[in-house]
Amino acid sequence: VQLVESGGGLVQAGGSLRLSCAASGNILSINNMGWDRQAPGMQRELVASITSGGRTKYGESVKDRFTISMDNANNTVYLQMNLVKPDDAGVYYCNADLWVDEPTSTRRGVWGQGTLVTVSS
Repeated sequence: VQLVESGGGLVQAGGSLRLSCAASGNILSINNMGWDRQAPGMQRELVASITSGGRTKYGESVKDRFTISMDNANNTVYLQMNLVKPDDAGVYYCNADLWVDEPTSTRRGVWGQGTLVTVSS
C-alpha cells in the first residue's frame, strides 16, 4: 500500500493551496485518512482527519480555514487550505488507517513521504 501526496509548494500568506493524497495497493477498505504537519524544530501535529463516513476533525489552529474531504471511490483525500498563514509552513504528511489484502484482511496504518508547504509573507 502506498500514499502519494501532491499539491505542496509556495503560497503567499492569505492565499490558498490544495493538497491531495491518493492511496493505492491491495486496499479492502479505508477507515480514515488525514494530514499531519511538522514545522522545523516543532513536533508533528494534527491538521485534519476524516472518516470514510465523512466525520471530520481539525487541529485548533486550522479550524475555519482548512477543509478536508475524501473521494471514497478513488481512495483520495484532499486538504483545501485557505487564508494560509506563515505558521502553516512545514512538511505535510498524509496518513491512512485501512484494511488491506495481504493476502488475508489486515489492518494497517500508512504514512506518505510528505509534501513541503512554504509560505511567503
